[in-house]
Order: sequence, then structure tokens, then C-alpha cells
Amino acid sequence: MEQSDAVPAADTGPRRVQAVVALRLLEVMRDMDLPGEVLEEEDPTRTIPRRFGLSDVVERQIRQFRDDVRRRVRLSDHDVSALFRFVIRRPDGAQVFHRVGRLLAEQKRPSRVVRLLPDAITYGVARRRAGRLLKRLFGRPVGGFGRGPFVVEGRALFFIAADPGGDACHLLSGLAEEVLDQTFGGGASVRHTSCQGRGDDLCRWEGSVRKEAATLVPQSERSTTASGDEGAVDAEDAEILDHRPSG
Repeated sequence: MEQSDAVPAADTGPRRVQAVVALRLLEVMRDMDLPGEVLEEEDPTRTIPRRFGLSDVVERQIRQFRDDVRRRVRLSDHDVSALFRFVIRRPDGAQVFHRVGRLLAEQKRPSRVVRLLPDAITYGVARRRAGRLLKRLFGRPVGGFGRGPFVVEGRALFFIAADPGGDACHLLSGLAEEVLDQTFGGGASVRHTSCQGRGDDLCRWEGSVRKEAATLVPQSERSTTASGDEGAVDAEDAEILDHRPSG
């Protein structure tokens, strides 16, 4: 079935979702639609016009969303759900959502000090980071944390409302995986063990980290931490560590 290149018009409903969510959705679709090799003089938007991500309409919308991000514009659930539907119709939709989730969680600077802490505290840091990030991106809490080191649970979440089939849930999988990778230094894996899109009672994501695959903290960072240099801890790290569980 041929896809329309029309990008949804703005909706007047409550605007809670950061524009960067929509921007990453379109950017990932564009990048995944690019062929493996493009001749230097080739214009993919003309030579491969049937690929949704390479249409002129999408490029214009990407530029608009970049401007919206700079101006801290928020979008309605309806607007973002309409973009989700373009992804759902793709055979690689799950991979698109997963990649978008990871990009939304990327940090310019990887975590450092928390990697020296016991696993129980480090998982707590990851949970708080993921919860804060989801709330910041979607303008509301998204699910909650269940029993276990890193277990996200929820019913009737935004992802299921936008995609009853459940592919959109891979966005949270990617986001959680990136948060765990950043916090532990690598080796993260997130499984979507239950999904309302598959008929389960709720959606559940279970994250874990293979410590042998995680990046070791460089000796220079260990020395900095041991010397009590607080410059190694940014403001958000400090606040999260202040809320670490006792005992």
C-alpha cells in the first residue's frame, strides 16, 4: 500500500510532548530510507521518490521541527500519534522506534562517578534518570517502576494509545537501554516481556546489564573521584545520589 507523503497538520489539543520526539522520528525514517550508496551528484529525494523518509515534505518538516526544538515548542498527543502511524506502517517500524528511543536518551557526556557505586545504587540512578527523561519528553509520568533492579510497568500508556499493536513500545525499550548503557558504561539489555498490544494485562520492560561487557572506568576517573574532586559530578548526578536508598 503506497504511503502518502503528507505530514500531519498541527492540532489544537493540549501540548505536552517535546518537539524533539517528532524530530527524531522523522530523522530516523529519513536516515533508514537512504540507500547504502549514493552517487556524489545524486539527489535521493528525486531518484528514490517513493521512500517516505526522502520526500521533500519530510525534509521541510524536519527543518520546522528543528526550529520548534530551538524554541522549546511542545506538540499535542494527536500530532505525535499521527507521526507514529507513519512508522507503524513500515516493515522496519520496531527498529525505527527503538533507534528513536536511544537517540532521545543520548547524553553528550557519559556517566562516570556512578559506575563506581554498588549495583543497587547504580540501578537506582538509572531508574531516576529514565523516569525524569520520560516525564520531560512526554510532559507526564510514563508508567512506574516495579519490583526488580530495572522494571518499568504501566497500563494504557501513550505508546499503546498511539499504536495498539505495540510496535511503539520499542521506543521505551531503546530509551531504557540507552539510559542503562550510559549509567553503567555499556552491556545493557532491555526486554519487553509483557505488552498490552499482545493481549497482556500491562506493559512491562525488564532491563539488565552484563557487567563484564560494561566499559571499565578509566584509572584517571578513579583517581579524580578518590581525591574528592566534585567537578566530576554534575548537578543532576549530585541530586540523584542525594536520593539514593539507604542501607
